[in-house]
Amino acid sequence: MRSVGAIAAALLALWGAPAAPPSTPTIRLQSPGGHLSVDVRAAPDLAYDVAYDGKPLVADARLSLDVDHRRLGVAARITGTTTRAVNERVTPAVHLKAAALADRYNEVRIACAGGYAVTFRAYDEGVAYRFETALDAAQVKVFGEEALFRFAADAPVFYPDEGPDAEKTFFSHNEQLFKPVNLTAIPAGELASLPAVVATAAGPKVAVAEADIESYPGLWLRATGTTALAAAFPPYPLEEKAARDRDVKVTRAADYIAVTAGTRAYPWRVLAVAPRDGDLITNSLVYLLQRPSQIADTSWIKPGQVAWDWWNDRNLAGVPFKPGVNTETYKFYVDFAAKYGIDYIILDEGWYKTGNLLQVAPGLDMPALLAHARARHVGVILWAVWKTFADQLDAAVAQFDAWGIKGVKVDFMQRDDQPVIDFYHRVARELAKHKMLVDFHGGQRPALMTRTWPNIISTEGVKGMEHLKWSNVSDPEHNVTLPFTRMFLGPMDYTPGAMLNATRGQFRIVFHQPMSLGTRCHQVAMYVVYESPLQMLADSPTNYLREAETTAFISKIPTVWDETRVLDGRIGDYVVVARRAGSDWYVGAMTDWTPRELEIDLASFLPPSDGHGGWQMVAFADGPDAERAPTSYRRESAALPAPARLKVKLAPGGGWAARIVRAAAPAPITPGRESGAGAPATRKP
Repeated sequence: MRSVGAIAAALLALWGAPAAPPSTPTIRLQSPGGHLSVDVRAAPDLAYDVAYDGKPLVADARLSLDVDHRRLGVAARITGTTTRAVNERVTPAVHLKAAALADRYNEVRIACAGGYAVTFRAYDEGVAYRFETALDAAQVKVFGEEALFRFAADAPVFYPDEGPDAEKTFFSHNEQLFKPVNLTAIPAGELASLPAVVATAAGPKVAVAEADIESYPGLWLRATGTTALAAAFPPYPLEEKAARDRDVKVTRAADYIAVTAGTRAYPWRVLAVAPRDGDLITNSLVYLLQRPSQIADTSWIKPGQVAWDWWNDRNLAGVPFKPGVNTETYKFYVDFAAKYGIDYIILDEGWYKTGNLLQVAPGLDMPALLAHARARHVGVILWAVWKTFADQLDAAVAQFDAWGIKGVKVDFMQRDDQPVIDFYHRVARELAKHKMLVDFHGGQRPALMTRTWPNIISTEGVKGMEHLKWSNVSDPEHNVTLPFTRMFLGPMDYTPGAMLNATRGQFRIVFHQPMSLGTRCHQVAMYVVYESPLQMLADSPTNYLREAETTAFISKIPTVWDETRVLDGRIGDYVVVARRAGSDWYVGAMTDWTPRELEIDLASFLPPSDGHGGWQMVAFADGPDAERAPTSYRRESAALPAPARLKVKLAPGGGWAARIVRAAAPAPITPGRESGAGAPATRKP
């Protein structure tokens, strides 16, 4: 096996400086709105440029594919091109951002001698390309893929660096910080997970990602010491070794990255372009580029909220039993969920004997618990380590089906090689047959599969609130970076909802009784800002029952949306999002450690009253003392006769959230009756 370092060195030698402009004709593709253009050329090898309003974003980016030691795209000979324009509406099975999405693009398919083609698409929201092959061999080996994203000038990039050891193992939960650093300042060879978001010199942000990944390893990014980011892929595993039940590491790998069909389309390489930072939140390119749903009937897929046990360590106070992994504890979670209309509870680590999903922990009567949950109309989701689940998949799914389990939370994959990607598809397919949801933790690639498998109801691969059990990194600055970075890929299971809130000075790491950084309203706003159709209430039912006013508000916030508008925001600084569910609107605002006064223009999204009685708003705002007492908040209720401009103050690490509904229209005045009176009017002659 060639070492990853040797491969990296060889590729670095190949990348070099940008090639001189070729003299051969260029194939130009423009986005429907005309702002984005892609120029593709084939001399000496396939390469392309991307510009926005004529300003270069990407220059001399390169692409090639090494299939059975034949490099497709090198010395390419174009045999023909076909173009098409598409303008359609896509209706997602699960409304992550909206009830309908515009799928509008111009496309060119460039056929090349040797049985392959490259298809480019230009959307108003970005550019994507993919290889396609039609080779004689039924099965081929892919020894490498060159995807060199060379930016036109040095620029800051929000780069989720995986650390110096990543290139040796490609082993990670994909839970990194997105800290801006100039492209040329990242040490050559340093790997990152997705997405990398570049603040280009031309102005727009560009997010580098992929879509429609199947029978292939996941894309990582490697710094080159230049303005280019290069593709890197985990090699195909030949031998692996398990540490405990969960950390299954590759001990011997092949010199190829995939074994796949000779005739196929490869994953899309994606460059999303955002003139405004907020456009990264509404951008749906990753979803639109996926294969359409493979589940014919999706009516059973039910998004919702979840009462979760692991983050709060099953801390229940004042109960007549010893809290833990036992029937009484989980019945309490069920009763709490039923009280607030929460759809599900999760039984996380500890409910089964390590290594055997078919053996329930002592003290847990699963049939009795599930009967109680059914009677209270609360679904149950079970956690499982991925390797145990993979080894026992058929038997475990049959048992879960017999129990009436609604979904499985699968954890600790930590790898993106082809067999693990295949595992994601296999699990989603098998669970769909039994009408079960799946929430994948321990990796981010399933976020790229939610259109194909809508029962992938949420995904992790994010440095979420769980990290506050052992560190202080998931702070407000990180929290207002995530909507523009990790959330671009797809649903993000950050697991919000902390009721114990702290300033930087007050914060303490307490694994068994964790707290959050930032204010109570910062946490409440996450339920509007963060996209997760399976949204957690991570704290203890005891804390939620004590904080009944906050709980009543967050438990009524939807987890799917008919419309999303980003009202304002700057990556790493603050964000303001408005979302509609039915006729109701929800607004969430979050800031970093900088206190802010933001103006929210309600007229920018609320329809006019039109005689319907205006609007009624209930809002949660940081208390005037929230800078020192971050649990402090004000619940405000106000009638809004017409949409107006609101000024809201956010404390350091603060937030603001509101629900806005149609006010009841005044009763019509009937002749001979007084308005609002129940008896006939009496009038003097």
